[in-house]
Amino acid sequence: MLLWLTELLAPYITELTVFQYLTLRAILGILTALLISLLIGPMMIRKLGQYQIGQAVRDDGPQTHLSKAGTPTMGGALILVAVAVSTLLWADLANRYVWITLLVTLGFGAIGWVDDYRKVVERNPRGLPARWKYFWQSVIGAVAAVGLFYSSTLPQETSLYLPFFKNVSLTLGPVLFILLTYFVIVGSSNAVNLTDGLDGLAIMPTVMVAGALAVFAYLSGHFQFADYLLIPHLPGSGELIVFCGALVGAGLGFLWFNTYPAQVFMGDVGALALGAALGVVAVIVRQEIVLFIMGGVFVMETISVILQVGSFRLTGRRIFRMAPLHHHFELKGWPEPRVIVRFWVITVILVLIGLSSLKLR
Repeated sequence: MLLWLTELLAPYITELTVFQYLTLRAILGILTALLISLLIGPMMIRKLGQYQIGQAVRDDGPQTHLSKAGTPTMGGALILVAVAVSTLLWADLANRYVWITLLVTLGFGAIGWVDDYRKVVERNPRGLPARWKYFWQSVIGAVAAVGLFYSSTLPQETSLYLPFFKNVSLTLGPVLFILLTYFVIVGSSNAVNLTDGLDGLAIMPTVMVAGALAVFAYLSGHFQFADYLLIPHLPGSGELIVFCGALVGAGLGFLWFNTYPAQVFMGDVGALALGAALGVVAVIVRQEIVLFIMGGVFVMETISVILQVGSFRLTGRRIFRMAPLHHHFELKGWPEPRVIVRFWVITVILVLIGLSSLKLR
């Protein structure tokens, strides 16, 4: 929106041409989303408290979590507002990637909002039934996958690239591309949701991975950088640096209130949306495997749940004291802040490994 306005006024005010630079708009996107989060956050927390929209806590989990009962939840709506407003202000709204990413994020956020609303407002412990939750996730994920495939104009937009290898790629047909894209978006969404169990545990890795994906988006959208680094050149993908920047700013603003001890939880409305956002950006910049590496904490949490459920159903025994994995370490006696910070440290390492794939080929 503001980009269009500056383009309109640039012939009369030449200084406004500076807003054509992606990096500047990305920085402004970060600051705008951060400012919105910090300004609206306190008011939102008060309103959630007034309406008694509080977190329910499992009584079979770590006893330290019992004190969190009643903490305002559904705070992920704050993240979505900040991301949407910042993106609409600073991104090129003629770019199809921006709209696909934003609509997928808001769509998954809507699913999470319905689930949270039923749980905390209607006091329905089941929330949105799992079959309906996955149905609507599948619908949005599949529509996004179909849209990305049939709007593509270049072979590299629908090829699978292997990191750390030069010129190694697999051309995907419509079926394989749509299936891969669907699983990346839906899988990433649910992986972040499973990780969101401790104060700040999910949001900081999300911020770090989003920041790294912003780097990939910018470089992929720049022909010379993409050619030098041997990554696919994807015209228009650079505009996603603004969206990723907004995600970083909104995430940091939310962390201000979500850090231990949390004043607010993001709920499914935030976790499902953030995971889907990471997934769709990774698909667009053709870095699905790198997302798997950088989001290793999300992957570990998901695998721990799969192993726990599978083991219990097959043998009647549990592998972990409790799943997802962060609860296992809590029950082993790790203080919550130790679990959180160590998982953050692991994410830093994994993000650096993912970024190293830009040069190690």
